[in-house]
Amino acid sequence: MPDCLDIAVTPIDPNQPLELTAEPTEPLVWWRRGQGLIAWGQAARAEFTGPDRFDQAEVWWRALVAGSRVTGEAMDWAVAPICLGSFAFAAASPLTSVLVVPTMAVYQQAGHRWLITATPAGQGPAQGAVTTTTSQPTSVSGIVEAPGHHAAAAWPGVIEQALAAINRGEVDKVVLARDVLVEATQPIDLRQVAAALMRDYPDCWTYSVDGLVGATPELLVRLRGGLVTSRVLAGTIRRTGDDVADLARAGALARSSKDLEEHQFAVESVIAALEGVVETLSWPEVPSVLHLPNVMHLATDVVGDLPSRGPRAAPWSLALAKALHPTAAVCGTPRPAAERLITQLEGVDRGRYAGPVGWMDATGQGEWGIALRCGQANSARTSVQLWAGGGIVAASVPSEELAETEAKLQPMRRALGIKDA
Repeated sequence: MPDCLDIAVTPIDPNQPLELTAEPTEPLVWWRRGQGLIAWGQAARAEFTGPDRFDQAEVWWRALVAGSRVTGEAMDWAVAPICLGSFAFAAASPLTSVLVVPTMAVYQQAGHRWLITATPAGQGPAQGAVTTTTSQPTSVSGIVEAPGHHAAAAWPGVIEQALAAINRGEVDKVVLARDVLVEATQPIDLRQVAAALMRDYPDCWTYSVDGLVGATPELLVRLRGGLVTSRVLAGTIRRTGDDVADLARAGALARSSKDLEEHQFAVESVIAALEGVVETLSWPEVPSVLHLPNVMHLATDVVGDLPSRGPRAAPWSLALAKALHPTAAVCGTPRPAAERLITQLEGVDRGRYAGPVGWMDATGQGEWGIALRCGQANSARTSVQLWAGGGIVAASVPSEELAETEAKLQPMRRALGIKDA
């Protein structure tokens, strides 16, 4: 790790087209509705493992911030330097968690845009073009999809085992995920994948960090100026493509006792994690329905304020992510029993799927999503492991749970140029 980074912040033209495809290095991305970060290169990088991976990462980041020198203009609410990161779902995962400080980053917020460059002290300014995406994604030639650890036909049987555990009283809810492997005869351009997701899912947070690429609708936590926000999603129904039919399906989702129960478990897990950390906490009594191009979800935004003063310093966003992860939306309840059942029934490491992914600034503010609707590419970028899951409660129907995973695989399949299954 460099002892010190030289950071320069420069305002740039917000009207200049940004093209991911013009930069030959795979991107670092956190982007939603024209706001966020698009970056490339690695001025600094660190990896972490084990149950204290979040603590390790925060210690590393605080030290790097303290040793860095920043020149240039102030930005809207974020303070340079900035890092992007992705964390493994499970403490025992063999896949490391990572924080990366990009060599060059475009940060866009509220109609303003800045270029942030980072280099080891004394090496001079970073060089490169300011670029993101207007070009259309292209299909990868020779791409083949294969079953992962559980074939689609076998998935209902896995759900039956989960339902048996629920009936025995072992868990109230468990979230199970299955993987699909996509292989190609040439390296997959992750810039094109991110570009497609940014275009097709503007209401989601598109991300790309260290080979993990996806578009998540679920915000684990945002810390901004002392305000803490978490968006809870649980309870899903597939869209038909017919607006009238989908409106009726949205109404059915909002009244579904099965989906409302699943959603309530997730909301309660977020509230329990934030109580005692925030000064005030509020959330609506009834969830809304979030409409996405492929599915609809029950959604609840939980909002709180950090104490303005007290005996201890306010937690950074990464500490809040640690406190929240894993929520019942991606694990289940009770959490320890659900984690054990996930390990038993999935039988494969999730890696960074369903772990926190996002960014953080020099003051600890930032945004961390849950890595959903995603795939993890191998180091050669010739294969991508896709993931999709769903919450299982007593009223779950195995065939419907399979259909839900197929719907959730759709964004990544399309971004990779794969026709609907």
